[in-house]
Amino acid sequence: MKILIAEDEKALQQSISTYLEKDGNLCEVASDYREAVYKVDLYDYDLIILDVNLITGSGLDVLKGLKEQKKECGVIIISANNSLDDKLDGLDLGADDYITKPFHLAELNSRIKAVLRRGKYGGDDTLNFNEIKVDTKSRTAYINSKSLPLTRKEYDLLVFFMTNKGRVLSKEIIAEHLWGDNSDLADNFDFIYVHINNLRKKLTAEGAKYIKTAYGSGYKFIEE
Repeated sequence: MKILIAEDEKALQQSISTYLEKDGNLCEVASDYREAVYKVDLYDYDLIILDVNLITGSGLDVLKGLKEQKKECGVIIISANNSLDDKLDGLDLGADDYITKPFHLAELNSRIKAVLRRGKYGGDDTLNFNEIKVDTKSRTAYINSKSLPLTRKEYDLLVFFMTNKGRVLSKEIIAEHLWGDNSDLADNFDFIYVHINNLRKKLTAEGAKYIKTAYGSGYKFIEE
């Protein structure tokens, strides 16, 4: 998959690029508005990660140009401003998702996978890992074609694990994914352990023993 990262913070730009390239993606970067416009006009991308506040202009203007050219690519807006107006403007202009800085790369990765699964950009509505299949449209999970009864949080947790398989996910990252900004209000992460243990029991009962504890670090979804 070919991805453009239009982000003026060089450290974040490089971190995103390095992270996504580990999954075999081809990443190109743009450090300001002019460079982003130049590359968008010249090349086609499967996905564009677009900062609202580029040095020499607005990422929203880049998005307008994309839609005027009718380019078929997914767009995820990122911004340092937790602004409802920015979010609504971006979505109204045709962005597929919006994420606010600071964010975890695992969370960005899950959002990218969700955009690509929506069908418009060559994806579909299913996630697969060995005997596990998840239908993201109906929000249902199956093991060997047998329906797996999950709560809403257990389902979200399973999708998060599957889209970040092989990566260690800390309890902080998991809490932020499941509860967003409200995760900061928690006194501890006991609620994370409860949901993970419940999901693990349901998977293990069907022979799917993929949730592993990375002691001192968090959890990972991996085949031994």
